[in-house]
Amino acid sequence: MSLYNDKKRVEILKELNSLKKKDFSFSSGHILGSMCTQPHPIAKEAYQKFLETNLGDPELFPGTKEIESKFITFISDLLHAPKYSAGQIVSGGTEGNITAMWIAKQLTGKKEIILADSAHFSFKKIESIMDMKLIKVPLTIDYNMDVLKIKDNIKDNTAAILGIAGSTELGTIDPIPELSDICLDENLFLHVDAAFGGYVIPFLKELNYQVPDFDFKLKGVSTISTDAHKMGYSVIPLGTLIIRDYKWLDEISVESLCTGSKKQSGIFGTRSGGPVAAAYAVTRYLGVGGYKKLVENCMTITKYTEEKITDMGLHLITKPTMNVLGIKLKKLPEVINKLSKYGWKVNKIDHLSCIRIVIMPQITKKIIDKFIPILRKTCEEVGEL
Repeated sequence: MSLYNDKKRVEILKELNSLKKKDFSFSSGHILGSMCTQPHPIAKEAYQKFLETNLGDPELFPGTKEIESKFITFISDLLHAPKYSAGQIVSGGTEGNITAMWIAKQLTGKKEIILADSAHFSFKKIESIMDMKLIKVPLTIDYNMDVLKIKDNIKDNTAAILGIAGSTELGTIDPIPELSDICLDENLFLHVDAAFGGYVIPFLKELNYQVPDFDFKLKGVSTISTDAHKMGYSVIPLGTLIIRDYKWLDEISVESLCTGSKKQSGIFGTRSGGPVAAAYAVTRYLGVGGYKKLVENCMTITKYTEEKITDMGLHLITKPTMNVLGIKLKKLPEVINKLSKYGWKVNKIDHLSCIRIVIMPQITKKIIDKFIPILRKTCEEVGEL
């Protein structure tokens, strides 16, 4: 009996295509509020080739395991990780943050995390599932972590400090060098959430933008998380956690008797090799030079968009640090709803009363030129202008 029925196949694909038409698409350029992206074409090709691979059982898939190692080496080099570092493939920033705090808790036996109000919502999950306590410090007027407020919050139970290199809300960068110094002085674990900025800041520095160091060049940095499915221009989901000392992985490793590896660290056992192959393919295709050009183009369009927005009479929350803009609005829900009806999706940040626009690799000046008149029309209709 055949397990493949062509008539059934046609019926299922018809249903899927019908449902897919309800989705917004990155390729249209009309998704302006997401930090994810339309994958590079080579990422799609690579992903398809590795659908059945499982990095949780590397003995069965040694070639895919080698790809994982090569990809981790690329990210480690990009972040100036020391030779004794380690890399962990994760599903994205949330898992990266959870794993980093898992390591910090195991190393220190402590449960408090000092972080800013701009921390990613994954830390609320960490607080709940890991029985850890979040100690929040305020932001400066530039929406960065206020380092002057940190030392007063360091206690005997402090496990770690979080620094953000590219905040989810506005793309701002915390003063990681100062955080590194504090963590060295106080012997504290410093995790840097660079899920968005990890593929941006290294190239901004090469392009002579004034951005702070954030990586392992700073001796106080313990771990860094990055996402390939954001500015890495790859498929969802794929992130990395780079760890300063490979021995720290022993703190979260368990025996895995039913797989080809003696021990496993991290949260997931079964891990698809598809996203890893996709991300590696993009790094090989673009290289450092290609990513630099990509970031340069995104920043050029960010500047162009900023000018168009201010020319309209609207104001930004803060000067863009990278390719993220926050537009102040009083009638936030009305603007969001109307833009959606007109076929455009932006991100809402309620507590800042702004919409977020992220200039990802697929966003062009032509797309911005189509969006700006719609934004103006929307703002006029709701009385924002």
